[in-house]
Amino acid sequence: MEKLLHYKKYIHATSEEWVVFVHGAGGSSSVWFKQIKAFKEHFNVLLIDLRGHGGSHSFTPKQMQSQNYSFNKVTIDILPVLDKLGIEKAHFVGISLGTIIIRNLYEIAPERIKSMIMGGAITRLNTRSRILVSLGNLFKQVVPFMWLYRLFAWVIMPKANHAESRNLFVSEAKKLAQKEFLRWFKLSQEINPLLKYFKEKELHVPMLYIMGEEDHLFLPPVKKLVAQHKESLLKIIAECGHVCNVDAPQAFNEAAISFIHHLGLNNKLVVN
Repeated sequence: MEKLLHYKKYIHATSEEWVVFVHGAGGSSSVWFKQIKAFKEHFNVLLIDLRGHGGSHSFTPKQMQSQNYSFNKVTIDILPVLDKLGIEKAHFVGISLGTIIIRNLYEIAPERIKSMIMGGAITRLNTRSRILVSLGNLFKQVVPFMWLYRLFAWVIMPKANHAESRNLFVSEAKKLAQKEFLRWFKLSQEINPLLKYFKEKELHVPMLYIMGEEDHLFLPPVKKLVAQHKESLLKIIAECGHVCNVDAPQAFNEAAISFIHHLGLNNKLVVN
């Protein structure tokens, strides 16, 4: 029997719509704890732990035992879970690096995606981001990985009102093994070419970007991307950082749920 990623599902009494949540690197499905109650009142909900994270800490498919990970490998892991649960098509919600995985899933299996909701989306690495990744690659073998992760967390989420998000991701990252962290960190080498390809290719699927106005590293490129892509919308949440689903859960939930409901009603892109 094929081993699956760890997942948790919530079945709605009447809705046929599925919403699948994909967390970022170093996190787990626990980062969605402020979304579960709101979303399960409207939809079927599926929370997935990516390989090496949360309940999938020991997930190692026999056909993928290479020490090196790739975005394609960690993305394909999701499909057997959908198949087992009979989910032919779903709305996908991602945060941070999880948005890259969702976007990559569209390249692999576009027929499985009804819409994409991208929280704290990473669409381009600016100069500061690239410097941060370069420093991480330089010191990853000699510096304890939690030092690096704490540094990244402070750079990405520097303000006092980002503390809950920052502490949550640091506490989740502590559950990762050093080898697992290094496998995921190597994915940073794939990011720039992948994001460049994504930028150049407009999708014909509804997309909602939800960004904090204080997401200083990733909001500017998202603004440019949405201006170029006709089927994308942008919701900016005031006084909110990178992990907007934790910093401002009510605003995040209302925007995302409204977006999905309007798609079901009239297939038009609407966001409050």
